[in-house]
Amino acid sequence: MRQITLGLKLLLNAALSLLLCSVATGQSIARHDPIKIVFVGDIMLDDLPGQYIQDGKDPFASFTSLFKSADLTIGNLECVVGTTGTKEDKPFVLRAHPRVLPTLKKHFSALSLANNHSGDYGPEAFSAMLDLLNEAGIQYFGGGKNLRAAHEPVIFDVKGRRIAILAYNLFFPRSFEALEDRPGSAWGEDDYVRAGIKRAREFHRADIVITYPHWGWENEKMASANQVALAHLMIDSGADAVIGGHPHVTQNIETYKGKKIFYSLGNFVFDSFDTEDTNTGWAVEMTIQPDSNISWKIFEAKLDGQGIPRNNGQIKIP
Repeated sequence: MRQITLGLKLLLNAALSLLLCSVATGQSIARHDPIKIVFVGDIMLDDLPGQYIQDGKDPFASFTSLFKSADLTIGNLECVVGTTGTKEDKPFVLRAHPRVLPTLKKHFSALSLANNHSGDYGPEAFSAMLDLLNEAGIQYFGGGKNLRAAHEPVIFDVKGRRIAILAYNLFFPRSFEALEDRPGSAWGEDDYVRAGIKRAREFHRADIVITYPHWGWENEKMASANQVALAHLMIDSGADAVIGGHPHVTQNIETYKGKKIFYSLGNFVFDSFDTEDTNTGWAVEMTIQPDSNISWKIFEAKLDGQGIPRNNGQIKIP
């Protein structure tokens, strides 16, 4: 009996050793694979893009192959999604019907809510949108039910590495900001940014940290001094890249301490614009190599009269 018991123990130990070896080998192989993340700019699904989806068409169809080639796809949801709430007193208010959610789910790993339109129908509608996103299985970041939740990064474990992405809004109205007892978006105060990046590194144990701010002045092709100062603070605080949006046009690109800053990716899905610059956006592909080096590609998006992007192919990084 003792011999049988000993034999079983030996078999179990051998099986456990094989399992651990298999897991370790799998992780080792995974860490030798590059990771691709595609970022796009502002996505507004009210008005004509919303009607496009209602008609059974996919506004992201031209970029499907690029999205499918990526491990992660990230965008900024520049509107409320829902049917409730009261319009805020501001020049433009944007709200998409929940019917757009399956299309977003199909294409995006996570969406930022840190922008100047996510609160267009008040905090109750913002909170209801969070519930709709949760029910649809769509991850989001840069917004939450309270201050702490809004400032949490979205975390992905990809090929043996941990990726953290943080979003911040820096364009008014600041009344959309999440508070201790109010849902809303993450406001980009310097102290919040430093603390958020530090928490992503130390608490969440992220290997790569990316910030995705909503900032700058509309229609300005060059980043403002405030954008530059905050982007440098993000890198100095530990971010590996900064990828911004809001100005409705693409902006300049900077390399700071060996790390890329894309100040604005411009519009991606957005109607009612009538200039070449406002109807030209970028999809940026970030490739993280096994040795942690990062390379970049830019794919140009040309928006038509309905605000729907066409993939114009890869372009040279300006």
